[in-house]
Amino acid sequence: MAKKTVRDLDVKGKKVLVRVDFNVPHKGDVITDDNRIVAALPTIKYLLENGAKVILFSHLGKVDHKDPEKKASDMAKNNMAPVAAKLQEYLPNAKVTFVNATRGAELEEAVNNLEEGNVVLMQNTRYEKGESKNDPELAAYWASLADLYVSDAFGSVHRAHASTVGVTEHLPSAVGFLIEKELKFLGDAVEKPVRPFVGILGGAKVADKLKVINNLLEKCDTLIIGGGMAYTFLKAKGLEVGQSLVDLEKVDYCKEMMEKAEKLGKKLLLPIDTVVADHFPDPIDGPIETEVVPADAIPADKQGLDIGPATAKLFADEVKAAKTVVWNGPMGVFENPTLAAGTNAVAAALAEAEGTTIIGGGDSAAAIKQLGYADKVSHVSTGGGASLEFLEGNGLPGVDAIDEAGRKPIIVGNWKMNKTIAEAEEFIAAIDPVVHDHATFGVATSFIALQSSIKNAKNLIVAAENCHFAESGAFTGEVSIPMLKEIGLKWCIVGHSERRQMFGDTDETVNKKVKALIANGITPIMCCGESLETFEEGKTEEWVRGQIKAGLDGLTAEQVADMVIAYEPIWAIGTGKSATKEIAEATCAIVRDEVRKNFGDEAADKVRIQYGGSVKPNNIAEYMAEPDIDGALIGGASLKVDSFTEIIEAVK
Repeated sequence: MAKKTVRDLDVKGKKVLVRVDFNVPHKGDVITDDNRIVAALPTIKYLLENGAKVILFSHLGKVDHKDPEKKASDMAKNNMAPVAAKLQEYLPNAKVTFVNATRGAELEEAVNNLEEGNVVLMQNTRYEKGESKNDPELAAYWASLADLYVSDAFGSVHRAHASTVGVTEHLPSAVGFLIEKELKFLGDAVEKPVRPFVGILGGAKVADKLKVINNLLEKCDTLIIGGGMAYTFLKAKGLEVGQSLVDLEKVDYCKEMMEKAEKLGKKLLLPIDTVVADHFPDPIDGPIETEVVPADAIPADKQGLDIGPATAKLFADEVKAAKTVVWNGPMGVFENPTLAAGTNAVAAALAEAEGTTIIGGGDSAAAIKQLGYADKVSHVSTGGGASLEFLEGNGLPGVDAIDEAGRKPIIVGNWKMNKTIAEAEEFIAAIDPVVHDHATFGVATSFIALQSSIKNAKNLIVAAENCHFAESGAFTGEVSIPMLKEIGLKWCIVGHSERRQMFGDTDETVNKKVKALIANGITPIMCCGESLETFEEGKTEEWVRGQIKAGLDGLTAEQVADMVIAYEPIWAIGTGKSATKEIAEATCAIVRDEVRKNFGDEAADKVRIQYGGSVKPNNIAEYMAEPDIDGALIGGASLKVDSFTEIIEAVK
């Protein structure tokens, strides 16, 4: 389930303990790169603007607690005081108080004297030996300083430390905007990618990315292997690689991965040429003589240090054709200008790609910044280790520990056969800027308006109003799911009463559509509802339970939990009549109970259920106040900018 975000917390007048990632590079008192401080500002500023008393803590560098002399040196080197000074520059309207302590009277006094809209930054968390051991006493002490906890250090959430996990056992918790953004980009890319999905892995060692290779092969359409790790794959193909970096213990593993790719029908691209030299550059950015050779003709006395130009073009062409790209690891020794061409070519291709492009932190993030492309990709992760763990398919302890969010409301306007492309564009231009984060808002458009609507909507989701379950065939006038997927669609309504009444949709065809949508990474909004005759005969429960059971047949609990179900009484659609909030709630509760009966508590607690039937600005709030109604499917009131804006405001 989704995690609570800082927006879900009432922070006014509260002391909020915020784990940030201020592990910034520095020389003495001079911070040489303040990107991580800047990345934390949206959460910090939100808290300050909403009247919180903000207590920040972070690690900085490492502290050796085994050697007293080394410990003293590390503590002197990794003092947070310069970070506090830099933070104050970014927060001119707040007072930033630095406390040279991680516990004790000085810290407690500063916290007790903290006023709304101001900040206390405590000393480096790694001054405490118990931090990295998730010491329960230390975690309890830090938690005692505050009323609430916010985690916004994505670069640290893969570690179960006292500051990332332990404190959550004592305080209500939520993630900040940085972690929310990281989870959205990485989560959508891995779990719901717009295809073609290309994964790019580089770096030195295969051993560092064993699980990532295995996991991405199952998720992506093409996996590109570059960097030092590529030579172990070339060795596994039976090629001679000279003095290149090879992990002999992982050669068999690379063979297994190549066989797996072939079995799954995935492309696994390896270098076809390589830049070689007779030694590794020393210093790393020093001059070096190189030559380009085919990947199957590396001289015995040379080592590969970058991909060659033919490989760079091969990889770049694949990237430019993709709709989703995730990159982790450089293609060569990018720190050396002579050996940065391959990494530069891939970075340039990502900058030109029209799809979603994500850089997975670490060396690849450093490379894309060094090469000047950071502002031309969709997202650069702030956590190398954390993003790697995520790509491996592992949990993140510091995220897993955060409180679960409730079901986020979802409000979708169903335009039916209304609005031309131009009208849809005009509407989205007016509505998109007023959308807020208290709910998910969207519009379901005609087929012809989908592509431009998806392109123009930055905050709204865009849904199709129907689809066909077959991938292709003699179905005149129908649109297949692969066609919708190709334009980047992520949501689709199925089983609407008008489709059932006028176009012959049945529970069976709805079920086929739901399964096909899920298989293609598109979230179904499955409709159910009874006629006036069924309602008046008192058979609503029997009818709706039957539709839910049939429509969800053959799905897993996890699949059901992630979809949306819309209850719309047919007698309340386009008639001006509407079910009372009591009737709507009772039927939505029946829907949830049927899900619980067939798929268990977790699926029932997670699945979002909309009510649809003459929902308007003047009644949406009363429907949304009901416990089993998680949103609305809106018809006529969604066609006008003014009324849809009122609905958006009413849900805030």
